[in-house]
Formats: sequence, C-alpha cells, structure tokens
Amino acid sequence: MAGGALAGAQKRADEQGATIVWVDDSGCYLLPRAVRTWAPRGETPILRVPLTRDHRSAISALTLDGRLFLQVRKDSYDGEAVVGFLRVLWRKIAGKLVVIWDGSPIHHGQVVKDFLAAGAAKRLHLERLPGDAPDLNPDEGIWNYLKRVELGNACCSDLADLRHRLRRAAVRVRHKPDIIRACSQQCGYLL
Repeated sequence: MAGGALAGAQKRADEQGATIVWVDDSGCYLLPRAVRTWAPRGETPILRVPLTRDHRSAISALTLDGRLFLQVRKDSYDGEAVVGFLRVLWRKIAGKLVVIWDGSPIHHGQVVKDFLAAGAAKRLHLERLPGDAPDLNPDEGIWNYLKRVELGNACCSDLADLRHRLRRAAVRVRHKPDIIRACSQQCGYLL
C-alpha cells in the first residue's frame, strides 16, 4: 500500500518535473539527549540543566538532492504555521512541489485546504504517508541525526540557546548533503 502510493507520487513528480519534498515536525527540549561521551572509564559525566519541559517546535523539509530547510518557533505548529512553512518552501524551491508528510491533523486542516484552494494547488501537491510508517519519511532520519549527533549531550541554558544551537546544527547538516541523501537512501529512495 505505502510503496504503491509513494511510487505514484514519484511518477507524478517525474512527469511534471516537480521536486519531491519530505516534511516533518518535531519538538526540541532543553533536557539533553544523553549519548556516548569521551569521559574516562568509571567517571560518569554529569550534565547540569534545569529540569523543565520547555521546548521549541520545529519543522523541516528535505529534498532528494540534499537540501535541508528548517524553521523553529516558540509555539507549537498549527495549520497557519504549516502554511507559512509551505510558503517558504514555495519561495525557495523553483517549479512544482510534491510535499510528502505524515497524517498529522495540522497537515490536512481547513487552513491548508484554503491555502490550496486559493491557488497553491497549481504548483503544490500534497501526499500523505501512512500513519504507521515513519520509516518511509527521510526527514525522520534527519531529526534523529540532529538530536543524537549534532545536539547529543548539548546542555542549553535557556530556550534562546536551544534555538541558536538547533539552527547552527541545521547549518552544519546543510554542509553535509551526503548525510541528507543517505537518509533518503535509507528509506529506499534513490536520486
């Protein structure tokens, strides 16, 4: 089922000369994701951070040719914020776009439908991934890489610091298009 739907999206994109863009949103918390360290054996490193659930919401998109787009905001994403991100993609990527994302309610709400009805559908086509298949979205791999590698063990002092580190991590990943392409290949998509 999922493979057929995605094959159809790939075929449609090829026929129209469209760019396929995978989109995913995530939350980034002040609490660090503890990963391996270079601490001496027997000396457990201590990460001192405030115990809080404060976070920043982020949304990202990647293309098969290794481009990464990221947006960070204070509030959680809703339909209007998602449309704002789609507008950014629309400005930054020439030609038609096929956006592939999960079935989150904010992705198919009335605001998104109104955006498409207002003329965006001429250049933008949305495809939904099955709900039980996050392994089909290469952007999930980017979030895993950002959180485990680029931000692993990062102790942010406050939300502004978290936002700054997240944006810098995205810049570093943008300079590693092989990592971005590898996430696509891991999901079975080839350039």
